[in-house]
Amino acid sequence: MWRDHLTEIIVFTLLFLLVSAMGFVAARWRAPRDMAHLDEWGLGGRSFGGWITWFLVGGDLYTAYTFVAVPALIFGAGAAGFFAVPYTIVIYPMVFLVLCRLWSVSHRHGFVTPADFVRNRFDSPVLALLVAITGIVATMPYIALQLVGIEAVLKTMGVTGDTALARHLPIIIAFAILAAYTYQSGLRAPALIAFVKDTLIYIVILVAVLYLPYKLGGWGSIFDAADAKFSASAAPNDGILLNANNQLQYVTLAFGSALALFLYPHSITGVLASRNRDVIKRNMSALPAYSLLLGLIALLGYMAIAAGVKPLPGATAGSVDNNTVVPVLFDQQFPDWFAGVAYAAIGIGALVPAAIMSIAAANLFTRNIYKEYLKRDATPAQEANVSKITSLVVKVGAVACIVFLDPQFSIDLQLIGGVIILQTLPAVALGLYTRWFHRTALIAGWAAGMALGMWMLYQIGNPVTGKKHFAGSAFPLSEFGFDTKKTIYVGIVAVLVNLLVAALLTLVLRAAKVNEGVDNTTPDDYFADEGDPRVTPGTDRDADSAREPVA
Repeated sequence: MWRDHLTEIIVFTLLFLLVSAMGFVAARWRAPRDMAHLDEWGLGGRSFGGWITWFLVGGDLYTAYTFVAVPALIFGAGAAGFFAVPYTIVIYPMVFLVLCRLWSVSHRHGFVTPADFVRNRFDSPVLALLVAITGIVATMPYIALQLVGIEAVLKTMGVTGDTALARHLPIIIAFAILAAYTYQSGLRAPALIAFVKDTLIYIVILVAVLYLPYKLGGWGSIFDAADAKFSASAAPNDGILLNANNQLQYVTLAFGSALALFLYPHSITGVLASRNRDVIKRNMSALPAYSLLLGLIALLGYMAIAAGVKPLPGATAGSVDNNTVVPVLFDQQFPDWFAGVAYAAIGIGALVPAAIMSIAAANLFTRNIYKEYLKRDATPAQEANVSKITSLVVKVGAVACIVFLDPQFSIDLQLIGGVIILQTLPAVALGLYTRWFHRTALIAGWAAGMALGMWMLYQIGNPVTGKKHFAGSAFPLSEFGFDTKKTIYVGIVAVLVNLLVAALLTLVLRAAKVNEGVDNTTPDDYFADEGDPRVTPGTDRDADSAREPVA
């Protein structure tokens, strides 16, 4: 009953209202020139410095879903769940220079989305449209999953109802407030709230990893309890160590997730809001500090095993909701007031990324669908207004996913989202370094990778839940004719086929001398910095200069 958690509910509500007030005040923060402009509403005026960007990007990547789902995966499967830790470490050196180039060319041309860049780089509205649609589709389930974190907290506090509407009413109210201050303040709202969100999370996790091992008998006892649980498990791949069957899946999932992380539109939005290249370089160097935090968060899964935590019942009869593992752990092991602070950290941790994701998806629709195909002469004020309205629609869609779908289905959709967004890697990430790929070949590669990825995902079932299709991203190699029990991450296979098709078809199209369009960027665009003069996207350039490959 909720009355047993009254202190937790009061603390949670007060902190939630505090950040909501900050969200509305953010419209006047840093004195924007004109909020009726996509640069101001959708990118915070492209003016954020080192600290703001660090909290914004960190708050964007490390979400409420991470807070509850990573420990839940460790709780349920053991070592395989730690894939989230190495992939957030290896990605930062990989994108250190890539994102600087993206920021520079976007700063020089006024690009707001990665599809803007693709449109001008490859002179292909169709390819840009595919990148935009891919980004929107991959982002939608990610927003819905933020609600899973809030729902796990509300369920632990007993804030549930007998009907679907009563059960989801608190989430609907929370997202209505989020929609209101995001509509008013744009990217400034999550940027300001991120300071509170990350501070709360750091405090909660550091207290937890210091206090809980002491209370539970030390780290030795915690790992012994986890080992005992997995040794008795019937699942062959569960354990505190990887085995021969899941090592390939672990490596490919970690590497594929790393490649996908900064292809998501919301990740790029936080980067493009930076003031200059140095801000990005400093942040790519400092953001691994969040990976240390993530490693500590993951260990909460083993602590829950040692504490004897029992997950709350799931949405279907006889099932359990492993996403409640961390909230239940805090409810059992800490005073009510501190559990309330932890719940607020999870709840606020959902609002920051959800706001950025909805803004990023709205920017994609506005710039690459509305302006490209519906109203080419749209004014900056019209663009900003359309983006605001679209961000509301995106949030309504995310709430609908939670209200009408089983949360487990939404989690499977997120796994599919990673496979989907990876198919933009050749056009976006590699496009920042080379224009060797032919625009038509990139479209064909995208189609091939997407088709193969969807086919592979369709073949994956889960005998435990009874789902026959789209029940994960671990594809059995035996389906390809190999005599092995090993699995591999679908996204890696799909993007490799994407690249292969794009490369082979590029050779054919170049041999046939098929028109490849005009590159509207120049080599020096990729090194532009704050204060460098801007150009208008689509302006004519010297043909030889436009076609010159970027070193």
